[in-house]
Amino acid sequence: MGRIFTPTGADFGQTDAVVIGGGIVGTATAFWLSRAGLDVVLVEMRDGLSTLTTPASAECFRAQFAEPAMAQLAVPSIEMFEHFDDVIGIPGYSISIKQQGYLFLTDDPATVGDLKENVAQQYKLGVTDSVFIERDEIIARFPHISPSVLAATFRQRDGWLSCHETTQGFAKGCDARFFINTKTTGIQTDQKGICGVETTRGILQTRIVVNTAGPFAGEIGRMVNLDLPLEPVRRQKVYITTTVDIPQNAPFTVDVNNNSYWRPEPGGVIIGWVDSDEPVSPPSEKVHTDWEFPAIALDKVKRLTPFFEDIEKAVRQPDMNTSAGFYMYTPDDQPLIGSIPEVPGFYVNCGYWAGVMLSPEAGKLISDLVTGKMDPQKNLLRPSRFEEGLVKKGKTLMSH
Repeated sequence: MGRIFTPTGADFGQTDAVVIGGGIVGTATAFWLSRAGLDVVLVEMRDGLSTLTTPASAECFRAQFAEPAMAQLAVPSIEMFEHFDDVIGIPGYSISIKQQGYLFLTDDPATVGDLKENVAQQYKLGVTDSVFIERDEIIARFPHISPSVLAATFRQRDGWLSCHETTQGFAKGCDARFFINTKTTGIQTDQKGICGVETTRGILQTRIVVNTAGPFAGEIGRMVNLDLPLEPVRRQKVYITTTVDIPQNAPFTVDVNNNSYWRPEPGGVIIGWVDSDEPVSPPSEKVHTDWEFPAIALDKVKRLTPFFEDIEKAVRQPDMNTSAGFYMYTPDDQPLIGSIPEVPGFYVNCGYWAGVMLSPEAGKLISDLVTGKMDPQKNLLRPSRFEEGLVKKGKTLMSH
């Protein structure tokens, strides 16, 4: 079982691999490297795993992707979530998974074709259980949706889970050591490549480093003179407690015309909005929220889900809790996963706006690359893809 603790000087020394960053992506990476037989240390600057960007997410997952590389990560990740206790080897371990589906809605005739095309593309990528549905069926299945809706895509096996329990499960299910309250301050190299990681509490000698530092991944990259193509963008969500009747069996619901979303949550509802005009901002441990964000998000979600008008009328300031984290964007909106040839032993697993949902398979992919199980040229998300001219933006909805 993995140990999560604040290390002392005696805990430092030689190790096979160091993972920098203890969100869900980093913890999944440490899990798979440990399962592959490596001695692994994860270093996290904060006082717990999964305490910065991971819990600020909507904690959701889906296989409805139009890009091959994203679907290749999402489909097996969901299978791992579905059988998580088996994956980590702890019978009965619960991550509170709810597979109530993901519903992408439109009332704009110009977008109907895009939704239909997305489903066709998903079928080509092996996601054969997503469906395109039109107005009458939408209203019949989801009577709380506005009759102005025209079309939707839906996949029942999509949903959400507890990020905290998932992260802790990855940590408990392996033999890695998780150093908390330990900030990385430098990375040492010699003529062979990576040779050590400097922290506020000591130095770890290692030949393998994996950068899973989320919004701080750019800073870690600069420690080995890399300028990684990463842009941190703040994202907010709101939890509203309400006595208005929320359909508890509702799916994760997205209005693709204004990038708003909502899902039921015990005691109320979670709502959010992905603002495409939000500027790139420097990463921070304290991410501020905007006082007007809940009102804007409510206005957007009520467009295709009318019961939010009742919530809007009844809600008071103490009923709303706004939180914020970072999405990380790359030039093609897909993560950076793989080795950096110019720095032997340095790997990246970062650049996510969908880190929670892709984390299980992404961690396994890094492990397969580190151990030589996978040919780096078969890795579609290798960081060198930009120089190789292999970059193509897909049509996945809601990444912006």
